[in-house]
This record gives sequence, structure tokens and C-alpha cells, in this order.
Amino acid sequence: MPRNYKSTAALLKPDPKFGSMLATKIINKIMLDGKKSTAQSVFYEALDLASKKLPEVEPVEIFTQAIENAKPMVEVRSKRVGGANYQVPREVKKNRQQSLAIRWVIDNSRKKKGKPMAQRLAEELVDAYNGTGASVQWKENVHKMADANKAYAHYAR
Repeated sequence: MPRNYKSTAALLKPDPKFGSMLATKIINKIMLDGKKSTAQSVFYEALDLASKKLPEVEPVEIFTQAIENAKPMVEVRSKRVGGANYQVPREVKKNRQQSLAIRWVIDNSRKKKGKPMAQRLAEELVDAYNGTGASVQWKENVHKMADANKAYAHYAR
């Protein structure tokens, strides 16, 4: 790598409303076709709706805890050994945990149809905050798969 290389994380700035790097990452994942202001308005509207559903909780705490509840500790990766493919469980690094959780929350919000994106995202954030919802279910399924395949853990490198 060249010496003047900066990772994309170093180029990110905290979001204007909360000063949170996590919020910036969520907004960037929501963003389509470079329309950041639209993504920001969707995210902030979703947090307003979520804080109406959870009035006793700060908006920052809602999305922080939602992502925390959706973070996977382990995942399975395919490994080919002697002509057979094994699903090998592996620990997930912190930055990948966060990016997977953000991806799952947003993807599951997008899968719901018939409502504005802000409303779908608000519902998913509230569900993830409460430890329910599609994102947390996805995490639990990944953990179950890793547990079922722990016999192949010795193939991990």
C-alpha cells in the first residue's frame, strides 16, 4: 500500500445531527445513487418514528443498541477439503460484526413492502432494539448454523 493511503473509515465524518460515526455508516448504507441528503432524511425520520414508539429511550441509544443486538459473534465460511465443501464456523472481527449488522437491518427494512422506507427502517430498528425482528432472527440463524457445524471448526485457519 502507498504511504499516503487512507482507509475509507478515516475519510468518514460523524453525522451532523448526533456526531456519531455509526450513524454515518448506517446513512451511507441506506444511500442509493449518491443521494446522501435523501438517505439522511430517511434515517432521521426513522429515528423520530422509533423514538415515538420508545419515548423513554434516546434516539442514539435506539440505533446503537439495535446494531449491537444484531451483531453476530460467529459465522460460517465455506472451506473445500478433499473434494467436499464444509461450512466452517469462525469468529467474526469487530468491524465485520458491525457492517454485517448494519447490512442486515437495512436489507430487512428494504424487504418489507408497502410503507415508506423511513417507517420500515423505524420498525426494524425498534424490533432489533427489543431483540426481535428479522435482523436478530438472521443473527440467531447464523449462530445456529455455526453451532451445528462446530465439528468442522478444526478446518478453520
